[in-house]
Amino acid sequence: MIENIAAYHFVRIDDPAAVAARLRDWAESLELRGTVLVAPEGLNLFLAGAPSSIGEWLRSLCEDERFADIQVKFSRSETVPFAKLKVKTKREIIAFRREDASPLDAPRAPAVSPSELRRWIAQGHDDRGRRLALVDTRNREETDHGSFADALLLPIDNFTELPAALDAHREALADAAVVGFCTGGIRCEKAVLWMRANGFPDALQLDGGILGYFEREGGAGYRGDCFVFDDRVALDPDLRPTYGARASSVDMPVEPPAVASHGA
Repeated sequence: MIENIAAYHFVRIDDPAAVAARLRDWAESLELRGTVLVAPEGLNLFLAGAPSSIGEWLRSLCEDERFADIQVKFSRSETVPFAKLKVKTKREIIAFRREDASPLDAPRAPAVSPSELRRWIAQGHDDRGRRLALVDTRNREETDHGSFADALLLPIDNFTELPAALDAHREALADAAVVGFCTGGIRCEKAVLWMRANGFPDALQLDGGILGYFEREGGAGYRGDCFVFDDRVALDPDLRPTYGARASSVDMPVEPPAVASHGA
């Protein structure tokens, strides 16, 4: 059985090239495959391999205090869903190209929990009585696989196009409880910061993204599957691949002393 991990972490990194080289060396020595992006603003990673190897890699990562509290999604699959290992340095771990949307320069945008969102979907409004407006921040290839019912789907191919696409809906969303969401949360860390600074002052982000919602609340209010960025293609609300080998998933924080034993 193969262990898969996905994680992002916004933290200042002054030596991204050195960090990338170290993470690549560890991954190669443990025969891991996937993608690791390192930027001055943090890490974004998807890796797969033997459970013991994943545990050892994470333990090494968390020995660096910058990454000690990184939150990781774990899943299992029958085969490795990545063809090779890629470790790269980038300007951003998720490209948005907006100076007013850096999680390093502002407090994290307020979030709504999966259980709260499920309740709001059922009642059609937030706890203040405002109508609910769900904004999907993903691109159209992803939203073709599924989204929350009645969510606003933007006609974008790249995340950088979101601000221009959302401008057209500013007036229509003025009186709504706006909740932005994406696959696992990383895009909304930036998108909702931008929204709150640009005409959507009360916008919230879905904590943990769609996959976190699936894990905690199933598919309530959701239609279809969630696209993922590996050979599994998409996961259904039970976190099972709809195109590849079946797998199960679980969210949990990485705790440096215990992480190696988690995957064993």
